[in-house]
Amino acid sequence: MKKYFNKLIKVFGLFSIAILGFTSCNKDYTNPAAATQPQVLTSVTGLTSVASGLQNWYTVGRGGLVYTTISASGLLTNELYVVNAGNVDETQLGTGGNAVLNTNNIVTGMWTVANKVIYDADNVLNNINIVPDKGYASGLIGYTSIFKAMAIADMAMFWDHVPDTVGVNVSFQTSAAGYALALATINNGINAITANPISTAFLSSIPAGIDITNTLYALKARYSLLAGNYADALTAANAVNLTSKSVFNYSSTYSNPIYATATSTNNVFQTTDSTLGLPVGLQPNLADKRIPFYTTISSNPRFKINGFFAGVAQAIPIYLPGEIMLIKAECYAQTNDLANGYLQLNNVLTKTPAADLFGVGAALPAAAVVSQSDLLSQIYQNRCIELYMSGLKLADEKRFNRPTTERKRSYFPYPFVERNANPNTPADPAF
Repeated sequence: MKKYFNKLIKVFGLFSIAILGFTSCNKDYTNPAAATQPQVLTSVTGLTSVASGLQNWYTVGRGGLVYTTISASGLLTNELYVVNAGNVDETQLGTGGNAVLNTNNIVTGMWTVANKVIYDADNVLNNINIVPDKGYASGLIGYTSIFKAMAIADMAMFWDHVPDTVGVNVSFQTSAAGYALALATINNGINAITANPISTAFLSSIPAGIDITNTLYALKARYSLLAGNYADALTAANAVNLTSKSVFNYSSTYSNPIYATATSTNNVFQTTDSTLGLPVGLQPNLADKRIPFYTTISSNPRFKINGFFAGVAQAIPIYLPGEIMLIKAECYAQTNDLANGYLQLNNVLTKTPAADLFGVGAALPAAAVVSQSDLLSQIYQNRCIELYMSGLKLADEKRFNRPTTERKRSYFPYPFVERNANPNTPADPAF
């Protein structure tokens, strides 16, 4: 990508599963044990290793995109608060505004790892013609497309402009164009697996947990919604099988990053309280069973992180059934189909924990049909509750035009590792 990014590639190599640490830049870039790029990209085994590495880059550690997107969105939108101000990078996000510096390691880590994922994904996709088995190739395309699309969309959620490619002195495009690029990547993956069903040989060669087909459609629904393409979002949401799980699995070796950093230590950040950071008028009903799912009561602090971050090896869903229902509800609401919109909203409101694949259920009474504005307000409220600590709230606040007083910053400044190497880097957003 840029000079800094190119150095990062040399440090870790294409096989690397190490995650960007929160330390100063290492000046020793020699890695004699790493395979060279031509060796890796000219064999099926090599391409598969690079593809599997994408999941590690995305999901593992304090530098992975799971940690950086969840912590950044949560701290900027009051879902979370900083327990110990000595955690400087999280404290900057918890303060917001101009306190978020271009050197912030969460900002820099998210930017660099997202670009690393895109870079490696492109290397796989650009060399897919060496794979003779069409079913194996389609699986490789679909799986790789998931991580490339998520990396692009993550940048589009947190920056107002994103690179249009990976390289030196690249140009930038709007975040809206970033969503379009993510969707083009997803569509390519869907087309590949539609033309040639994924082979069992490929599925047995990657980490378990991801339903590739359903994940591609769920992400298409998510990013089409964020882009305002309601017809496409509804069609994609209707294609998702809500009885199939798709998760990032963890273990004692590769631990759940939120648990390892925050939940287990109680020294970085914690959940705000039973309001989940929502303002008066949108705060959850105290009978909502999603509150005790996502939070737990203790003595100090009183409210602690629970949900998908309560254990070292706890899996994190890539999407929830409730998200897909709420996408459908919003698509109907935005096109003024109130009857179907309330129907989908009520599927979420009345869902019990026992009826949900992951145990996320409000178990509340159904809402009555009132108006489009009421429906949209309830959809926003329930997205904030159902999708608590998913990394999506900042994007939702912006597209629902919530007051800026409800968040601490709308977009990140551009990291100095980008600005100092690329003259095309846009000006930092004011807020």
